[in-house]
Amino acid sequence: MVKKGFTFFLFAFIIFNASAQWNDDLDSKYDPHALFSPTFYTTGGTPTRAATGEPGPAYWQNRADYQIAATLNETTHAITATETITYTNNSPNSLPFLWLQLDQNLFKKDSRGQKRMPVDSRSRYGDAKSAFEGGYTLTKVLVNDKAVDYVVTDTRMQLRLPQAMKPGGDKVKIKIEYSFVLPEYGADRCGIVKAKKGEVFAVAQWYPRMCVFDDVQGWNAEPYLGPSEFYLEYGDFDISITAPAAHVVVVGGELVNASEVLTAVQQSRMQQARNSDKTVMIRTDSEVDDAIAKSAGKTLTWRYKLANARDVAWASSAAFVWDAAKINLPGGKTSLAMSVYPGENGSSEGWGRSTEYIKGSIEHYSNTWFPYPYPVAVNVASNISGMEYPAIVFCHRASKKRSLFNVTDHEFGHTWFPMIVGSNERKYGWMDEGFNTFINGISANAFNNGEYKSNASKMDVRAGYLFSEVTEPVMTTPDAMMEANIGRMLYSKPGYALELLRNEIIGPVRFDYAFKTYIERWAYKHPTPWDFFRTMDNVTGEDLSWFWKALFVENYKLDQAIHAVKYLEEKDKTGTEVVVANLDQMAMPLTLSYETTSGEKGTVKYPVEIWNNKRLFKVFIPVKEKLVKLEIDPDKIMPDMNFDNNKWKATE
Repeated sequence: MVKKGFTFFLFAFIIFNASAQWNDDLDSKYDPHALFSPTFYTTGGTPTRAATGEPGPAYWQNRADYQIAATLNETTHAITATETITYTNNSPNSLPFLWLQLDQNLFKKDSRGQKRMPVDSRSRYGDAKSAFEGGYTLTKVLVNDKAVDYVVTDTRMQLRLPQAMKPGGDKVKIKIEYSFVLPEYGADRCGIVKAKKGEVFAVAQWYPRMCVFDDVQGWNAEPYLGPSEFYLEYGDFDISITAPAAHVVVVGGELVNASEVLTAVQQSRMQQARNSDKTVMIRTDSEVDDAIAKSAGKTLTWRYKLANARDVAWASSAAFVWDAAKINLPGGKTSLAMSVYPGENGSSEGWGRSTEYIKGSIEHYSNTWFPYPYPVAVNVASNISGMEYPAIVFCHRASKKRSLFNVTDHEFGHTWFPMIVGSNERKYGWMDEGFNTFINGISANAFNNGEYKSNASKMDVRAGYLFSEVTEPVMTTPDAMMEANIGRMLYSKPGYALELLRNEIIGPVRFDYAFKTYIERWAYKHPTPWDFFRTMDNVTGEDLSWFWKALFVENYKLDQAIHAVKYLEEKDKTGTEVVVANLDQMAMPLTLSYETTSGEKGTVKYPVEIWNNKRLFKVFIPVKEKLVKLEIDPDKIMPDMNFDNNKWKATE
């Protein structure tokens, strides 16, 4: 028991020291209570999502399996298809209605996405001046072979069921017959480009897709506006594409009728490629001319299958040159890297190296993070700057050298985020783009002994870009971001944040184990940001809420500074006392380098906890001679907004 008088003395002492630590004369915005609040996680674990960041014992997820037969009309650019969806309700809820995404309706002139486009300029996501009128025409909608009441609202369709789906595994079959005209410029996700020997059709967002029904929001039926990407259920795909016989048709999946669509020579070459670490030509440019000449007026149907995926896309062209090589995966497994491109883009500086890039990227990611799950990996040369789908990506055909490697590496990096780890891109674009940007940096350094090694600028150059006054919090949904901020907020800033966390705060050993644990926990599932934050906290053994708050939830800034320098010449203590200040709302670990009059150099480091309850912190440097130079963060790693006040030089 503490006596009353002592209690008063202790209280007064604490108040005096607290006020001294705050130093009212210091011009600082920093409030440690806001940054290190213990209430970052406002709720505990639930039966579906544990407080540890892993799926809970009652976690559930619905499923959508697709069987689609489509026909491409090369002249009109129309795609006509019949789709059967087997939808499984694994939730504990009855479902009286279902929601589907009709993404091609973005290209209707009266769509919400088109209405929000600038009138006088072309956006990446649409063109208000264009005369193109796209969107779905639905000719039949059945549920369990019976007509059903449905309502189309912009890019969504609600099916009102005659009987509610029961919880716990009930299934329905949805059959839809539809058609649409593929746009030339489909929001940089699908499109058509003219090559010398024919048009290239890159086809995505091409079938009605189930919206996700989850334990977080229920139905995720937000409209497709263009900037925000997708949130999809997992299932199996059985795809048949009928196209002109001169075309090569590639789908993200396994070709199951090769004997019907490939020549004997092509089949032999394909088998050779499956066993070759070097790129093997499947169809050469001269053979493109032969195929066009021999197949006028004929069609072929290509059939593909893909298991346990969240989407499917395809491409078709008479102009395609085709090559392939083996991908070596952990445990002795293999996959097949393939590239299709017009012959004029196949130089050794261009798409002639695409398959090599695919192979290098996927082998790296598989060995570093999680094995590649698909039977093929296809890169398509198109008019799309870069877009990812399971087992297939679209990259711009004009890309060469580093730009082609970077876009190929980035788009196939998306296999891990969001194809394997199925986050909600519509709301949290940084959970795929930012994570992918982070792993891309490591991959680029590893490829071909550093041929395309990343040389990112130091933070004295980058901090102003990533943390400027016009930036928005990373947690902002892409649709609500200024378009100019999408690159920095979805890609660069979260990518940098994870690099900083790995290399400077946690360390690669602990970080990599936690990051891989997150991938393993949420492979083929639907994590939220809080599941990621909790996983990283629990597996690393750190409370990183200050980091998540500063760099993801808020748009805090960092400004560390040297505030004062004092020499100590006392009998029992000789050295230099340096007072450092935290002037803005972010906090980071402190690295302080020094140099003495004789040229001795050294560095002292302190953890972020020095800022738990202080704006000023005293650092003691135990040298017996005077200093000539001090610098905070000499390597310019931290996102400091003012590196000028990080330096001190002696005046004598």
